[in-house]
Amino acid sequence: MTVSASGRAPLTPTYDRIGVGYRHVRRPDPRLATLIHRALSGARTVVDVGAGTGSYEPTDIEVTAVDPSQVMLDQHPGRRKILARAEQLPFDDGAFGAAMAVMTLHHWPDLHRGLAELRRVSGRQAVFTWDPDHLSELWLIEEYLPEIRQLERARFTPLSAVAEALGAHTVLPFPVPHDFADGFQIAYWRRPESYLDPLVRQASSTFALLPASVVEPAVARLRADLVSGAWHRRHADLVTRESVDYGYRLLIAGTAVPVPREAGGGGS
Repeated sequence: MTVSASGRAPLTPTYDRIGVGYRHVRRPDPRLATLIHRALSGARTVVDVGAGTGSYEPTDIEVTAVDPSQVMLDQHPGRRKILARAEQLPFDDGAFGAAMAVMTLHHWPDLHRGLAELRRVSGRQAVFTWDPDHLSELWLIEEYLPEIRQLERARFTPLSAVAEALGAHTVLPFPVPHDFADGFQIAYWRRPESYLDPLVRQASSTFALLPASVVEPAVARLRADLVSGAWHRRHADLVTRESVDYGYRLLIAGTAVPVPREAGGGGS
C-alpha cells in the first residue's frame, strides 16, 4: 500500500504522463544491478529515493520506496511505498542503513537539498547518474536531435558538483553494454532501429519533454538513413564494440564497502 508523506505530495507530471507501461521498456540490467547491490552490501535497510518501479532494488534487503509519482508507485511491486519528494523525506535521522538513487537526480527541483536528505536519513549513499561534462556524445544527439544537448545540460548537474555535495569517496564508471536491458536514452547506441519505436521513446523523459514537431522529423531522418545504409556506413566502428563510456557513474558516499574493480560490458 502506498502511503503519502503529507497526504498531498506533489506528483511528477512527466512520469504521470509517460509512466504507464514503463516497466516493459525500463527493465533492470543485471550488470548495473550488480554494481549497485555491491555498493549497498552490508546494509540491512535501504531507502530508494526516486524509486519509480524499483528496478534496481535488492531483494535480500528491506527496501522502502519513495517517489513523487503515484503512476510509478502503482507499478512498484514492493509493499513499503511512500509518496514523497527527495527534498522532504519523512524519516528520522539515520533511519536507514543506506540510500539509493538511480537516474533520478535530474528530476529533483532542489538537488542539494535532496542530497542532504539522503545523507541525513542513511549511513551510506549510492547514486547512479550521468555527467553532462563527459566528452563522448551519443550519435543520436549530434546527427539527429541536437535539441537533446541543451535539454540535458539544463537538467543534469556536473558530476564534480554532485560528488562534492554528496561527499562521495568513490566514483565508479559504468560503460554501457551494447545489449543493455534498461531502455533509457543511451541504451540503444548500437541498436539504432530501437529509436524508431514510439514505446521506447515514450519511456524516456528526454523524448517526452521534446515536442513532436522536433522528434518526428528526426526519427524520419534516422529511418531513412537505416534504410539506405548511411547510418551503418558512418558508424561501422560502433557495431563491433561491446560497450561505450558515455559518462554514467555510480557515486558512493558514507560508510565504505568493497566495490568491483570493473563494471559494464568490457572495454570502453
